[in-house]
Amino acid sequence: MQFLDGHRPPYDLTYDDVFVVPNRTDVPSRFDVDLSTVDGSGTTIPIVVSNMTAVSGRRMAETVARRGGITVLPQDLPIDAVTETVAFVKSRDLVADTPVVLGPDASVSDALALMHKRAHGAVIVIDGGRPVGVVTEDACADVDRFARLQSIAATDFVTAPSDATPRAVFEALDSAHEHLAVLVDADGSLAGVLTRTGAVRAGIYSPAIDDAGRLRIAAAVGINGDVAAKAQSLVETGADVLVIDTAHGHQEKMLDALAAIAALDLGVPLAAGNVVSAAGTRDLISAGANIVKVGVGPGAMCTTRMMTGVGRPQFSAVAECSAAAAELGATVWADGGVRHPRDVALALAAGASNVMIGSWFAGTYESPGDLRVDTAGRAYKESFGMASKRAVAARTATDSAFDRARKGLFEEGISSSKMLLDPDRPGVEDLIDHICAGVRSTCTYAGARTLPELHQRAVLGVQSAAGFAEGRPLPRGW
Repeated sequence: MQFLDGHRPPYDLTYDDVFVVPNRTDVPSRFDVDLSTVDGSGTTIPIVVSNMTAVSGRRMAETVARRGGITVLPQDLPIDAVTETVAFVKSRDLVADTPVVLGPDASVSDALALMHKRAHGAVIVIDGGRPVGVVTEDACADVDRFARLQSIAATDFVTAPSDATPRAVFEALDSAHEHLAVLVDADGSLAGVLTRTGAVRAGIYSPAIDDAGRLRIAAAVGINGDVAAKAQSLVETGADVLVIDTAHGHQEKMLDALAAIAALDLGVPLAAGNVVSAAGTRDLISAGANIVKVGVGPGAMCTTRMMTGVGRPQFSAVAECSAAAAELGATVWADGGVRHPRDVALALAAGASNVMIGSWFAGTYESPGDLRVDTAGRAYKESFGMASKRAVAARTATDSAFDRARKGLFEEGISSSKMLLDPDRPGVEDLIDHICAGVRSTCTYAGARTLPELHQRAVLGVQSAAGFAEGRPLPRGW
């Protein structure tokens, strides 16, 4: 990475402050760009879902890993919940989506409650393990909520063998003018579902898989208590990456916890943070981190900078920390502050190997929260920061009432925020398409075929607020 005319400004920069200058290129197409990462996480696209309770769960982990990213489970999950979630994700198909299933005697209200847990927007009605009908939201319109699904389910749905190629499934759906196929095993039992778009995505993305060919998942651990024992338990459940996480990563307690975990030699990459300086990066790597998480205060749910004045503009933090990490043979994840695909591309140009995304993904079908509708009829989900009073209350449930009350007086995050579902991109895969399309195009403009080449070849300029505003589209005109 270099700045236009070699002029690096004497002040720190956010993503909004910079732009990429087009280079001469021999990369003919965005599909000639390889988005695989080189940090040991096994991701084939540079996306990590943050360990936020309102964002990270089993549906998110499965879906994102199928497209090549990885999800970090929150640190406050009990070990049995982590075990169950990891086992679920590891058992999922690499191509077919997991269906929402109900029996013929289930009610329409049951279907409507579950339908939007998955972006494919359908409930598969099964009888004895075999699919007998498909129920969509349209089929539930103007129907008594106590009606049985067998009375409204479509029975002429498209089916395909579970071993059919995505292209064959797409062609079957295209011929039938349908959007969803029900996949069945040789004995006729339900195996999964695949949409037209899902079939296309299967030919574009490569899933993030472990050595056994199963989907990857990461898990977080804090710095309090017996962190070494917790870390070992998480790896024993099957976690592929460990994230040692605290808001202020450049502290003795973090370094001690990280060193204790590193001494176990658990055989998985260790990501630790958060820091915003070269010194913090070096100290975490010296203590055993393979990956350093960079970012203090840029997240949408974080109030740290307004509460404390502590933090750093994210682009400059990533650039400095990635340079320090590279000198020691390690990498960094840019954590927070991305609101557009351009921000992800700029984080990668600055040297990040992966970009962590939280609140942006909270407003999707796959996030753990319940889908709600506001007074204007807009669908949304609730999100909250992991340093908020709400999150602290969950983490301190085993403390005494007095200690919980004392800790509740201090928060550095938003406890409740409405994250609207984008009508054009309501699923996390829609957002992944949006992000990866932008990053791929950035690489072609920069003349890069890989993410390391993007960092090497990127030429950046600094712009005014007016320059950033000029680049915004005007879909509604002036």
